[in-house]
Amino acid sequence: MCQWTTDSQRLILEHLDMISSSPSYIYDFALPISPSSSWLHQYYKTEFSQEIRVVKGGPAEWGMCFHTVLLDDRSEVLTCWKDTIAVGLHTRSIVILNAITGIKVAIHSGHTSWVRSLVFSPDGTSLVSGSDDNTIKLWDMQTGGVVKTFWGHRGFVVSVSISADCTTIASGSDDQTIRLWDIQTGECHHIIQQYSVRSYVYFSPLDPKLLIFSSGGKSRQWDIDGQRIVSESDGPHIASSQDGAQFVVCNKSVVTVQSSNSREIVAKFPMPKKGIRCCCFSPDNRIIAAAAGITVYIWDITSSDPHPLETFIGHAINVSSLAFSSSFLISTSQDKSVKFWQIGASSTHPVPADPNSMPLASAPVKSIALQAKDGIAISNHSDGMVRVWDILTGLCEISFQTPAKDSNWIDTHLTDGRLISVWCTDKKICIWDTEKGELLRAVHTVNAPGDNYDSDGGIKDLRISGDGSKVFCLYKNSIQAWSIWTGEVEGRVMHGSGPPPDPLLVIDGLKVWVHFPISKSTMEWDFGALGSSPVKLSNMPQNGTHLDFIGGIRMWRSFLPGVQDTVTGRVVFQLPERLARCSDAQWDGQYLVAGYNSGEVLILECNHVLD
Repeated sequence: MCQWTTDSQRLILEHLDMISSSPSYIYDFALPISPSSSWLHQYYKTEFSQEIRVVKGGPAEWGMCFHTVLLDDRSEVLTCWKDTIAVGLHTRSIVILNAITGIKVAIHSGHTSWVRSLVFSPDGTSLVSGSDDNTIKLWDMQTGGVVKTFWGHRGFVVSVSISADCTTIASGSDDQTIRLWDIQTGECHHIIQQYSVRSYVYFSPLDPKLLIFSSGGKSRQWDIDGQRIVSESDGPHIASSQDGAQFVVCNKSVVTVQSSNSREIVAKFPMPKKGIRCCCFSPDNRIIAAAAGITVYIWDITSSDPHPLETFIGHAINVSSLAFSSSFLISTSQDKSVKFWQIGASSTHPVPADPNSMPLASAPVKSIALQAKDGIAISNHSDGMVRVWDILTGLCEISFQTPAKDSNWIDTHLTDGRLISVWCTDKKICIWDTEKGELLRAVHTVNAPGDNYDSDGGIKDLRISGDGSKVFCLYKNSIQAWSIWTGEVEGRVMHGSGPPPDPLLVIDGLKVWVHFPISKSTMEWDFGALGSSPVKLSNMPQNGTHLDFIGGIRMWRSFLPGVQDTVTGRVVFQLPERLARCSDAQWDGQYLVAGYNSGEVLILECNHVLD
């Protein structure tokens, strides 16, 4: 019964949005793609519908991230009080979430620019926010209204804190000042001048008259009554424990936990990556979580082991903020998502391994190609390895090594019985006969009118056409098409002005879509007519971040992959977060293939999804 309860809770939380809209989703999708070792999967597998079949790559265990909430825009900050989460967005609003279900409870609107900092009052009745509109706002959590707005900063407000007795707000700004505000009157009663552009402020959880602030690589404690610094230490102060007894200092690549009173070192952990952006203590003050890049590290400060207890990777862009609720660790990122992590949630009841689901040790997948008519999917890895997979059995039929090691872009296609790989290096496109192991030709990208700006990016993406006759190259501001067999240019179009912000190239036969995630726009051209100029077909606004069109109306979303009807907006199928961190994905309406940074390849057969 205990295992049934645990598995059921994980299943519901991971698929909550889809189950809420259609209870049949449990049997059609959720149970078939649940971990093979879970009690639910084993018990109900004879009752699975025929909607979906995991051919290869299904998870054996529950993942650490059990729920993801998609936001309307990028986020830099979140804060938590018990089971209430507040998330600040670039769109000037604050989203309130339930930490148990992830359901959006409310949206607070009032700022006129990006919400950059948030903190709850100690009793949870109020919320304080700082924004790029240079103001601080005090919110009533019961009504969602603004109680008071604090004016005075001449720069972005990057950090806010509220004293334990709820009488004072501290704010740090890039105007090189820290300001202390009287909550009742709204007046600024003290300004602390700084010499660093940004200052981050924290009130002591126990002493309402003790302010901790970090700027210029130093951490200082400030006596509000005496208006003086009482202590100073090297390294920015990142977080205090909830009982105020300990705090964390990060200096270069070392995380140090110190006693607030004696300043003695309680624990020290080497950070695998530099550039720590955020850190927090668990409610019991035993666990600390820190994020660098897209990775979250977990340590037990009572343990003598300096290595992380766990490492979480799931966001597509750098983690920007961390917070513990009563039960979970929560993170946000500018990838427009909030993720919920269960510490120590791995399954302890493995089942005999299925050889088709066993991961083949390999480097990260750079791209994947689905050729369902040939019964194969082809994965291209960062070490130059090319693998061909049978989409009926999930078995790797054959693999080849190419010289494309460390190339940012590589693609492979089976055409006319020949396995052809293309990759780029030093502004050249190499065309390679994979089975013979020989270079067919190398072609040079060409600057087009409007490409004459300084750019280190050069080639942004590379794909072989659906019929295998052309290689499409996204180079600076142009799309260039080259013949695989002759190396001749067969078309070139401009797609904008100025360096494109990480566009995505999507191929359907000889039609090409270029999607721009920042502007959420998509352009489409037809390169089909030999000897004639490519024809621009459309310029469509889309909400997805990576598109594969079936009949032009459905798409694949890569931050939390799913199939969506773009006419009705209905999501007809969505992968859970455990399967969602893919570097590339394709589908043809029946088969869905995805490649992962772990090197794993996922193959799903989806029947009647579009009926």
